[in-house]
Amino acid sequence: MALNRWFPLLSTLLWLTISLLGAKANLAQPAVTGENCPQPALDRLKKHLVAAGETLESIASQYNLIPATLMGMNPTLRQGSARAGTEIVIPPYNGIRVEVPTDRTWRDLAETYKIRPALVYEINGCQENPRVVFLPGVNWSPEGSDIGFEDSTLKGYPLPSQAAVGFGFGWNLHPVTRKVVFHSGIDLLATPGTPVFAAGDGTVAFAGERKDYGNLVVVNHQQGQQTRYAHLDTITVSTGQRVQQGMQLGTVGSTGKPDINVPHLHFEVRYNSDLGWVAEDPKPYIQATQSQGDPMFSSQEKTKAGHP
Repeated sequence: MALNRWFPLLSTLLWLTISLLGAKANLAQPAVTGENCPQPALDRLKKHLVAAGETLESIASQYNLIPATLMGMNPTLRQGSARAGTEIVIPPYNGIRVEVPTDRTWRDLAETYKIRPALVYEINGCQENPRVVFLPGVNWSPEGSDIGFEDSTLKGYPLPSQAAVGFGFGWNLHPVTRKVVFHSGIDLLATPGTPVFAAGDGTVAFAGERKDYGNLVVVNHQQGQQTRYAHLDTITVSTGQRVQQGMQLGTVGSTGKPDINVPHLHFEVRYNSDLGWVAEDPKPYIQATQSQGDPMFSSQEKTKAGHP
């Protein structure tokens, strides 16, 4: 009689024990196994032949990916351009390809990158000991770019003295958003109010406020070249005005939406092409001005000569 009274309770306890042990086992192992596993992501790479006129952004959009994913899978794209005739590989998802270190496992990588182990296990074909894995949802970033500032300085126009580079040209890890972005110019650190000079002779194509650029001066030069000076505090030239190298265009400020949170001049060099005004690295342009005289001296001479 007593055994019959306790039997239901014993059965319940036994069921709970078995359920808890099963749950613990499920936590230790990925849920997807055997026949449910898809083909590994790295076995599903597509090939794409870059056509004339295609860009890194247009190819990424075509496959519903972000540019950083393509750069991570294709080292030839890491300069930010897709050269026509180049064959590249396209992964099925956004993510990165990572070699598993000899002293670690794919589970260690899943923990490091904060990805659910079951997801990594499934996307990589439920392999127990892969040496190369695809980690979904992780953005590729340029090696060594996880720093606030570049360790370099530049002397020459458009500033009167040597300036540190705060944020370089090209594909970089954004210092605020931590995403890989294309930076179309170079940020030169300078105190607010520092004079900003024309880097070359030309005509002012724009002088005013323009969205994220803030107060902006655009100068068109010969041979389809253009320079841009952004985030200015004040502007001292007007649209249509002819300027000479070393003439003051305005002063350093923080208008618009600067990429870094320290005072700087955002400087761009662009050239005219079938794709519009395409950005190029300003460093060689700035370095070339060093042989053309001291910026501050040239500015003073031009001011004395009666130029604005």
